[in-house]
Amino acid sequence: MSTRSFAAGIVAGALAIGVSLLIRLLSGGSFFPELASQTLFSLTPGEFESQAVENFGPLAKYSAFIAAIVINFILYGLFGILVDKIHAKSKWKSYIGKAFQSSIIAYVILLILSILLVTTIQLRTGAIAVSMPLLVISLVLPQLVFGFIFASFFRTGQTLKKPFEEIPDTRLRIASRKEFIQLGIVSAVAFPIIYFGLNRLFSGQNQGQEGEEISSSKLVPQTKSKPIGFEDPMLGPLLASEVTPTYLFYRIDINPIVPEVDEKTWKLTVKGLVENPLTVTYNQIKAMPSVEQYATLECVSNKIGGDLISTALWKGIRLKDLLGRAKVQAGAKYIAFRCSDGYDVGIPLEKGLMDGAILAYEMNLAPLTTKHGFPVRAIVPGLYGMMNPKWITEIELVDTVYAGYWQRNGWTNDADVHTTSTISIPGQAEIRDRFRKLDEMPSIVPGQNTPIAGIAFGGDRGISKVEVSIDDGATWKSAIIKDPLSQYTWVLWTAGFTQAGKENYKIIVRATDKTGQVQTAEFNKPFPDGATGYQTVSVHK
Repeated sequence: MSTRSFAAGIVAGALAIGVSLLIRLLSGGSFFPELASQTLFSLTPGEFESQAVENFGPLAKYSAFIAAIVINFILYGLFGILVDKIHAKSKWKSYIGKAFQSSIIAYVILLILSILLVTTIQLRTGAIAVSMPLLVISLVLPQLVFGFIFASFFRTGQTLKKPFEEIPDTRLRIASRKEFIQLGIVSAVAFPIIYFGLNRLFSGQNQGQEGEEISSSKLVPQTKSKPIGFEDPMLGPLLASEVTPTYLFYRIDINPIVPEVDEKTWKLTVKGLVENPLTVTYNQIKAMPSVEQYATLECVSNKIGGDLISTALWKGIRLKDLLGRAKVQAGAKYIAFRCSDGYDVGIPLEKGLMDGAILAYEMNLAPLTTKHGFPVRAIVPGLYGMMNPKWITEIELVDTVYAGYWQRNGWTNDADVHTTSTISIPGQAEIRDRFRKLDEMPSIVPGQNTPIAGIAFGGDRGISKVEVSIDDGATWKSAIIKDPLSQYTWVLWTAGFTQAGKENYKIIVRATDKTGQVQTAEFNKPFPDGATGYQTVSVHK
């Protein structure tokens, strides 16, 4: 009986999960796998999270979300075994009685588990994942679906109430055939709902990414001739994506499902140590004097040669202008941001008062996309991406050092970007994923010249020099650096061609920022304050 009950529980649970997913999409109700994955992320130590991002990137969170759905299936299977045993001893023998009994058991258990998850998320992040009334209500219909579907699998009269060995073989075969058909019908309804529901849930955050792509000719100031040193056609893809297309811009968030914010109801609150607390709408922010600036963002989890770095053209208001309206009090030290997805982070007040610190509402000449922070996000040059929050709803001025979401998980709160340099050509470094058509370049072949080129980034300090070695660091040659798009962006560099006539050798790159500090050769993994070290590309002809 337990195998049949487990299978029936999973299939009935599949339909319940599908209904729960529809409620999540239509009304923003709770979805148990989402709560479970959010809880897991909030409890994950920073070092483990860094390793997961390094190995799997954003797929780490999607994998955890799918695993949570699988666990939800198994949980319903266990519900099936439990309620079947309770039915055998219960006085509720009618179909309606069994259905309500099954629903109540599933509801109570999932409600308790969900409350535990929501409480854990709130304790860890300070965010309310879902309101308690909405949680209580949104669990009702899915569990009713589970209870009535599960009970329907056992409506074959007294035959199936007896032990299997007492049921005549003919009647057992008929009952098993009916159950199999029932399981198939319910599965045929449930799994397409789950598939299309998940597709809608994930596709919502990607809508318009490729469709809104703006040609590079509009994003990058054009000149009649290519920059000196970049005339080789093989460097064309590098130049073409000096500003990263929006759909290629990296993304790392605390949840796999990003919030979809309605700009008509969205408001930004400025409070704390200010003389004039403010609440502004999306249209009010857009009506304020705006600025456009190029800026590069790099994730603190980015490894040497990694692809968690991108450049965009941002438009928004200066953060200091908004704070000026609020009139910051003398004792304020940190700016704390809180966001729709439960994320929070703090930056030193002096960083927020820089000219380059903006509240952006456009990216690459188009409104921010959902997954990149619509309606408003912060751009704070010189600090790793985790200090540039998205979907901001609240700004609070505080008089102490503020430890945000990742800082509470072990990451640094002193998030100045390390000076790094990367070889994009030749080789297969992950950074190539941020440049269109680099993957179409042919591999190095004997007798063919291939340019050596890449990027270098020093936060808001800028890059003064890039050097390349092709003899394992014995000698260094200065590279040609293209003028950066702004003081807050990466630079493109090139250093001639691969060495002719040599079979095997290594290319090494290092950069010097405009304060005179040379990129360190000491290798460190990203956790807790960003990766350091030289990138090396081995060339085999």
